[in-house]
Amino acid sequence: MTSGIFIGGGGAGYGTQQFLDLGYANRHGLIAGATGTGKTVTLQILAEGFSAAGVPVFLSDVKGDLSGLAKSGSAGHKLHGPFTERAGTIGFSDFAYAAFPVTFWDLFGDQGHPVRTTVSEMGPLLLARLLELTEAQEGILNIAFRVADEDALPLLDLKDLQSLLVWIGENARDLSLRYGNVSSASIGAIQRRLLVLENQGGAGLFGEPALALSDLMRVDADGRGRINILAADKLMGAPGLYATFLLWLLSELFEELPEVGDPDKPKLVFFFDEAHLLFDDAPKALVDKVEQVARLIRSKGVGVYFITQNPADVPEDILGQLGNRIQHALRAFTAKDRKELRLAAETYRENPAFDTEEAIRAVGVGEAVTSMLQRKGVPGVVERTLIRPPSSQLGPITKAERAAVLAASDMGGKYDTPVDRQSAYEILQQRSQQAAAEAEKAEEQAEETSAQAREFNAARRYSGSRVPRSSARSSRRQSKTLGGALAGAVIKELSGTTGRRLVRGILGGLFKGR
Repeated sequence: MTSGIFIGGGGAGYGTQQFLDLGYANRHGLIAGATGTGKTVTLQILAEGFSAAGVPVFLSDVKGDLSGLAKSGSAGHKLHGPFTERAGTIGFSDFAYAAFPVTFWDLFGDQGHPVRTTVSEMGPLLLARLLELTEAQEGILNIAFRVADEDALPLLDLKDLQSLLVWIGENARDLSLRYGNVSSASIGAIQRRLLVLENQGGAGLFGEPALALSDLMRVDADGRGRINILAADKLMGAPGLYATFLLWLLSELFEELPEVGDPDKPKLVFFFDEAHLLFDDAPKALVDKVEQVARLIRSKGVGVYFITQNPADVPEDILGQLGNRIQHALRAFTAKDRKELRLAAETYRENPAFDTEEAIRAVGVGEAVTSMLQRKGVPGVVERTLIRPPSSQLGPITKAERAAVLAASDMGGKYDTPVDRQSAYEILQQRSQQAAAEAEKAEEQAEETSAQAREFNAARRYSGSRVPRSSARSSRRQSKTLGGALAGAVIKELSGTTGRRLVRGILGGLFKGR
């Protein structure tokens, strides 16, 4: 194969040049290896290759090094000195330094354009995973989403969900008859987890304007695919938030993109760094969802590449779908490490020229054991490969250079300023204020009626002292039949079942009317 994205080549003791065929690039892939073996550089050269081929890329910058994609490398850079020699060794005759079109994103809005979604778009399954809820608490969350749908209460940000949970707690008895037990303890636990998420800075993820997937799938004026870089160095302090956001993004791509079959090249390539965070302690339902997405999303033209230290971090059913593989060195210091190394070697198509297990153990920094899909999607024979040098800068750009890229981006005007339109929080606030006003009015009416009754009785007693006894008795009878009966009926009604129903309808059943 002599076309596609150039991965690397040979030299003395190495195999043939390796290319990633764009026609099979949506069959997913794996980049694995111990810390410090060169995974970040491999991710960088793949992003460059896809961009040059007109394929947009989304990746997370866990260490802060990948911002260098926005700046051309140079022969005078201390890290780029050996690259010219490496390019000659592997036969990379087209090697040249270049910058690539980059868009910076950041969930916290510090190092890139803010990335937002709404609570409704996140959904109860992923939100329960993010909040680490129990099964009972997840059930309450599902009730909240159902109530929001039925009562037309948009859930856009965290305060919408928090206010809705308060309302559910106040109406737990009625809701329990319809949806099952609504425990105040479970509601309190969810509220506490939402508070923790806020303290981690996760509240900024939810709101509007929400990220439009089309803004991740753009090309520049030269036809090169944009490289979307998510700043994740700070985000790694909240690994659950990191993993849940990337899984949400992957799920949105799966749900929204149309079927395209087997395109000549992917519509988008998605790199999932630190992939083990997605699967650590994940419930089976979530792992099954990831497997389903990985199996079907390739027909949407999306390639997914997992980056992790060890292939064993990825569940076997998902690992079997990753056809393009770049395996950097694995260390084997324990019996468990040796077993995992042997299992990793067994997943490759054998090369009689060398022992795969020993090669994975022995390759140095910037080297890898590779296997790319070939014609008809058949895995290629495993080869030892010297990874090509990147054309962009190796290492991060400066803060000033990043700020210049952000200032020149046309995404700033769309996403940098948040929008807070009317949603569940505002609607529930309005209903609460309206109910309070109605309750106050009812109280004033009751007080006015009681005052009128007192005045009537006082007038009756005053007039009774000046008339004959028979007239007084007649007046009292008339009062009893008219004003007294009226006042008594009103007071009785307010203190009785109907009155209690009125007050309860105003104070206890807030927000029910639609």
